Amino acid sequence: MNELQQWKESLKVSLENNALIKITLSKPHKSSELQNIYAKVALIKNVPKLSFTYHYKTKDVVKNLSLEEALVVVDNMMQNEFKIATLFTIQEDLILRVSKKGKAAIQSMKPTMTQAPDTAHDNQKKKRAVATSTYLELLGVTDSAGQIIPRMADKYKQINKYLEVMEDLIKSANLPDHISIADMGAGKGYLTFALYDYMTNKLNLNVTVTGVELRKDLVDQCNTIAQQCGFDQLHFEESTIEDFELKKVDILIALHACDTATDDAIAKGIAADAALIVCAPCCHKQIRQQLKGKEHTNPILKYGIFKEREFEMVTDTIRALVLERNSYKSNIFEFISSEHTGKNTMLVGVKSNRATDSKSIDDKINSLKANYQIDYHYLEKLI
Repeated sequence: MNELQQWKESLKVSLENNALIKITLSKPHKSSELQNIYAKVALIKNVPKLSFTYHYKTKDVVKNLSLEEALVVVDNMMQNEFKIATLFTIQEDLILRVSKKGKAAIQSMKPTMTQAPDTAHDNQKKKRAVATSTYLELLGVTDSAGQIIPRMADKYKQINKYLEVMEDLIKSANLPDHISIADMGAGKGYLTFALYDYMTNKLNLNVTVTGVELRKDLVDQCNTIAQQCGFDQLHFEESTIEDFELKKVDILIALHACDTATDDAIAKGIAADAALIVCAPCCHKQIRQQLKGKEHTNPILKYGIFKEREFEMVTDTIRALVLERNSYKSNIFEFISSEHTGKNTMLVGVKSNRATDSKSIDDKINSLKANYQIDYHYLEKLI
């Protein structure tokens, strides 16, 4: 048995005895995009796997492999890519080194760690949207085996981050026992279904959710999927946000509603005295259009890309101030990395009982409009 075979046999034994902590493959033979690899045990659907993370210069790639697949990977990498393989177990650290001439040597050292880590899969523990959920399959996010379809991986990450954010926001709001939710501009319903499922089946809350969407084909499709999933208190209606009649709502959501549709949604939420208003603004055109042809002394506004970003920030800042003027505590933050979606700014208003200094807020709004030569903000007209 040569040294590499001995090292792999030790890996196999450590895995069988629950003694494996992690594996690292390092020191590439030559300059390469692949910097190193590390692996650890992950329990995925109650089956132990080795989760390999490939560290490249610009990205990480994760692959979950069986023991047999892992041994093949190690064998190939140590023959072609790396000079050092380290096996960390609770009994010892076993280091395999390969020289430039291909000669291998093994060194045993005292264990760096003496307690095996939790084998629960890290990503699975953090996921609020369970990949095996029926609605994810029917929406085309997963396949029939509950595996994420590769092109939908970013959407799945967005769903889970959204649920994480919403869970914290729900805790911060004063909500009744029966929560009424309106999701304005629901689109294909990814986030609408996810929120209903999570609040109903994970948080055990009594909720009624209405998805509002202009496109009839999407409304019909989402209603069919809701019926197939047994989501009795989730339904979708065909309407624009502007025309939708909203009498009572506890949580008003408008994610990626285009341009002034975001303002229509905020105004309806304020009028309905919603406890929580959640928006992800999109397509900030209203203020930009009224400023065409106007000269600005601010040097930042000389450059088109900065001008666009600046006007987006001004638009959303005035929206936040209008919320504050109407007794909401406002916040603006990035709810998911721009790596997964460019529409990643979230504007939130939580209803507050604190007294509001309307004059001070009006002064701030008027100052912003004067500084940027803004005639009006559409939300002000709605309110």
